[in-house]
Amino acid sequence: MDPVSVGLLAALAGGAGGEVGRQAWAGLSALVRRPFHHGDSRGQVPVVSSGEAELVRLVEDPGDQGRAQALSTALAVRAALDEDFRTGLASWQEQARLVRTGDGAVTNTVSGGTQHGPVVQGRDFTHLSFTTPPPPPPSAGAPGDSAADSTR
Repeated sequence: MDPVSVGLLAALAGGAGGEVGRQAWAGLSALVRRPFHHGDSRGQVPVVSSGEAELVRLVEDPGDQGRAQALSTALAVRAALDEDFRTGLASWQEQARLVRTGDGAVTNTVSGGTQHGPVVQGRDFTHLSFTTPPPPPPSAGAPGDSAADSTR
């Protein structure tokens, strides 16, 4: 099972996605608050978080990526130990994909005249460098550069 996106969790906790986002967050909250069915056949119960404390902490500060990561981790651990939770979380994730949170969104705009060199559009670039020649000089035949204009 894929971990729940940290960006999605933070966005939903912060109220992104309008009514659909609110419903997705309510669904996750209800899922996390279900009884935690874990342990092995000998009755030994590992000490792990249900995810509820992490959920509450993220609501207190939705912009804190560390809190969102802690919730994502708690959900993954619980899903690994609780088959019912894993099934419910997978179903929730499928529905949460419909929420538009801006997570991963890219908007590219090129403006300001002629570009004399590479224009890269995308997201999350690192370690890029370009060697480009200097822009060409203005052409002699450009409007306003005629011999008649220079005699005025």
